[in-house]
Amino acid sequence: MQRAYRIARAGDFDPLIADDRIVLDQDRRHRRRIMLETLKGHQILLDLPEATQLRHGDGLVLTNGQTVLVEAADEDLHEITAPTLAGLVRIAWHLGNRHLPTQLMGDRLRIRADHVIAVMVQGLGGTAAAIRAPFDPEGGAYSEAGGDHGHHHHEHEHAHEHGHGHHGHGHGHD
Repeated sequence: MQRAYRIARAGDFDPLIADDRIVLDQDRRHRRRIMLETLKGHQILLDLPEATQLRHGDGLVLTNGQTVLVEAADEDLHEITAPTLAGLVRIAWHLGNRHLPTQLMGDRLRIRADHVIAVMVQGLGGTAAAIRAPFDPEGGAYSEAGGDHGHHHHEHEHAHEHGHGHHGHGHGHD
């Protein structure tokens, strides 16, 4: 069994030279250490220094020098559109306000299928079509290579006063 100890980010290596492939849904792509099986049936141990979001197109570098291409699995999603760009931006704001993993695709958005959110989108003037497709949501603003989908917990205190009634960003990072 080989050990995957490093990630070659999409664009940093040629996926055509990958020795094998692995297909994972979005939840299974956020890992530090886990046993995985490639499409060729090989067992590999993902063994990274910290939990990392693997992105579609990344490569897992094995101890023997081979690379395994990471592919996003098809998932049940809603593809969101709106009649105007301003309408789509408004919907995106509401999705972000709810901390929903969202894939930005230019003129449309993708989220995991959620009937409650689909109703909200319709109420905002958009459409939420049920599809089955790969899901590769946007990474967090404070993540390395845009790959972290968790919250960033600051390891320091803010040493300044806001002085204008701002008392934090209001979503409970204790």
